[in-house]
Amino acid sequence: MTLESVSDHVGVAGKRGATLNVVLMGPPGAGKGTQAGTVAELVGIAHVASGDLFREAVKLGTDFGKLAQSYMDRGELVPDDLTVGMVMARLQAADCRNGFVLDGFPRTVNQARALDDNLRRESRKIDKVIDLDVPEEALLARLSGRWLCKVCHTSYHTMFSPPTQEGVCDRCGGELYQRIDDKEETARHRLSVYFDATGPVLDYYRHAGILSEVRGDLPVAEVMDALRRRIVGAEHDL
Repeated sequence: MTLESVSDHVGVAGKRGATLNVVLMGPPGAGKGTQAGTVAELVGIAHVASGDLFREAVKLGTDFGKLAQSYMDRGELVPDDLTVGMVMARLQAADCRNGFVLDGFPRTVNQARALDDNLRRESRKIDKVIDLDVPEEALLARLSGRWLCKVCHTSYHTMFSPPTQEGVCDRCGGELYQRIDDKEETARHRLSVYFDATGPVLDYYRHAGILSEVRGDLPVAEVMDALRRRIVGAEHDL
């Protein structure tokens, strides 16, 4: 079944005429970006990734982007007030009115509460929260395996797309290197920061009765299908 036919069959937000607001949780390396984008398209709602918003600000060289970059380079979370303001501005966009899948936000209880408060003022709410669960060692392997070419910037991964010759770019013969935030020590720190900050967020949503869990270490297609079923419910099974 094609992506188009799945979307026609489900049509959750558009055909019901109701909004569907989802938070996709999961540590760095869990595959949230890939899965959130695909599932958002299937369901017919917007994919809002805080990481993309950060990167765009960095690319444009805004004051916010420069400040955010300093935190990301250290593997630390950008402060709540900066992050909340950026995400809430994005959720005002027209493509979010029928619903959204939030990817990478909220990461602290303060952010979760701020999100709820802002949505409540607009008569909106978070409907479902799904946590992608992946063993820590698998996350480290995913996060610390990326290498880039110094010359042509081609990306490689020691597990998924290794170069033919270690340390040498297949395309141009350039030397491969790791960015600071791709090194294992930074990856371990990123995971530690995430779990320390986000554990209470999961408890917050668990207490609200809207949290469910999906294994993120299964094949991509299986993870996507499990997410879709959590989001749209059994009544929309294909």
